[in-house]
Amino acid sequence: MEKNIINVIGAGLAGCECALYLAKRGYKVHLYEQKPLVKSPAHHSSDFAELVCSNSLKSKNLDNACGLLKEEMKLFGSIMMEASSFSSVPSGNALSVDRNIFSSYITSKVKEQENIVIHYEEVKELKEGINIIATGPLTSPSLSQTLQNMLGEEFLFFFDAAAPIVTKDSIDMNIAYKKSRYEQGDDSYINCPFTKEEYELFYNELINGEIAKLHEFDKVFEGCMPIEVMAKRGEKTLRFGPLKPKGLEKNGVTPYAVLQLRQDNEEGTLYNLVGFQTNLTFKEQKRIFHLIPGLANAEFVRYGLMHRNTFICAPKYLNKDFSLKGHNNVYVVGQLCGVEGYVESAMSGLLCAIYLDLKLQGKEFVRVPDCSMMGSLINYICNAKIKNFAPMNANFGIMFNVLKDKMMVADRSLTSLKEWIKENL
Repeated sequence: MEKNIINVIGAGLAGCECALYLAKRGYKVHLYEQKPLVKSPAHHSSDFAELVCSNSLKSKNLDNACGLLKEEMKLFGSIMMEASSFSSVPSGNALSVDRNIFSSYITSKVKEQENIVIHYEEVKELKEGINIIATGPLTSPSLSQTLQNMLGEEFLFFFDAAAPIVTKDSIDMNIAYKKSRYEQGDDSYINCPFTKEEYELFYNELINGEIAKLHEFDKVFEGCMPIEVMAKRGEKTLRFGPLKPKGLEKNGVTPYAVLQLRQDNEEGTLYNLVGFQTNLTFKEQKRIFHLIPGLANAEFVRYGLMHRNTFICAPKYLNKDFSLKGHNNVYVVGQLCGVEGYVESAMSGLLCAIYLDLKLQGKEFVRVPDCSMMGSLINYICNAKIKNFAPMNANFGIMFNVLKDKMMVADRSLTSLKEWIKENL
């Protein structure tokens, strides 16, 4: 194991999953992280595994695709799942975390692992040995150029957006109220109800708000669309999307529209505006979002921000063990490999490490079952159509021979993975 030099470049979710899995199996891992020496505009912390956009890891339920994916990852000892259990905050049926505690927990586990050597530097060229590139959607220009030179053409990329965060004490609870949609058993969300007149005023200001200039192009990802872009699709769009009032009645009355705020830290002092990713200028965010009922005097500790998400064309360049075609010792994981989302990114780093461990032991490459969510997601990105390829979230639509009963799908998936683990690990 000592003769195999393994370099993991990037200490985000995928990089930390990968590095810890390999280190626990006796490999010496060199983990490279450019923070705090170099930070992108989207980063706020110097810790590893920083959650840049939302603090939600999506549903906890097994009949939800991402809920199933998380349960699958537990079978392999995922550090993300361990950290999320330690740092969870109330969020109804969703798994949400205090992002600072979450990142701090993972950072500590990485630093405690004696087989991991941490290097704080910006990697511009690949290192000697095995390289696992986990630099994420904000990969530096220099490393991007190195990969571009290897692949022979430019990356694909789109723009992603993060939602604002406000202090709880600045929310007017004489107007806002606590309730989870469809009576989920707790009151973990704060709701800001609109009347028809309040909504129309807000909507008109939103679609006419000043946008921060993008220096490249304005393609956005459907799964993380700026609220103002969504609004321009029609006056009713928000009321059937992030401002949907159904299930949020108050005293038997359904508001015209409702903005939900989700707890963002363990103390419950910060809340983020659910679904309000935005590219409005900071000045416009302050002006327009203060029109939301209950947020007239809201204190914004972080405004929304839009940033570039970079990814490779997986069906063209990626093998199913995450190695690059024609470059057997170079692996790409995380959002850079063409998966979308926190959980999906972490899973790719974990699965890459599992496959690499088997390879270095001289064992035959046997993919995890296609009937699992893990297997289905990697199978999809590696076999999707090259033209117009876009990053993919976990979803039941990509699963092999999917059943109508989602709990049966989950049971089949988890059973097949347990059998795979027994036979291969």
